[in-house]
Amino acid sequence: MKTETKFLMLFISLTGIFLLFISGCKKSDDPSPTPVTITDIDGNVYHTVTIGTQVWLVEDLKSTKYRDGTSIVQEIDNAAWSTLTTAAYCDYDNSTSNGATYGHLYNWFAVHDSRNICPSGWHVPSDAEWTTLTDFLGGKSVAGGKMKETGTAHWLSPNTGATDEVGFKALPGGERRATGQYIYLGEYGCWWSSTENDAQQAWIRYVGNSEVDVTNQLYNKNYGYSVRCIKD
Repeated sequence: MKTETKFLMLFISLTGIFLLFISGCKKSDDPSPTPVTITDIDGNVYHTVTIGTQVWLVEDLKSTKYRDGTSIVQEIDNAAWSTLTTAAYCDYDNSTSNGATYGHLYNWFAVHDSRNICPSGWHVPSDAEWTTLTDFLGGKSVAGGKMKETGTAHWLSPNTGATDEVGFKALPGGERRATGQYIYLGEYGCWWSSTENDAQQAWIRYVGNSEVDVTNQLYNKNYGYSVRCIKD
């Protein structure tokens, strides 16, 4: 009887080890998780965050090239900016330190280019993909607070309702108007979608320092806004 019991216990132990081995093999066949960081063609490093079913970059885009290596024109002149019908980017107030902190501002022609402004495997979100994000966060009326970086290191006071509870870390990079004027640094974070309305306008999303809501609105394609990439 004792011999049979020992044999049974040995069999159970070996079976458990085998099952653990099989389980480990199955895990290795699963799709690779999203890397913690992504590097664009310029060498800029971005962190990633999973929010619901989506994966976003945590920082706004800083690339000066498309993913094929083609340079995007940097336009600092106001008159030239106002008449552009081709891709361009700039830094708020033409300050490289602002570009390093908040990312570049791009016109919609840069966003729309088929060479793709985002790193490989990523793209500029559509208006519908922005809606998926804000719906997951409870709707547009409250999503902004949950997306904003907390405190007033970058946002102007009062930075109403900022909790950044999902790690999106939205920053107030401001905008460049079609006239070339820079405005709203510290007050508003504004991001392009890839969705156009007509020949003149496309959809953006923005959130303000005194707001908890996220607004989607149509703006002229000559405006300069931030870009936040989403995983394909």
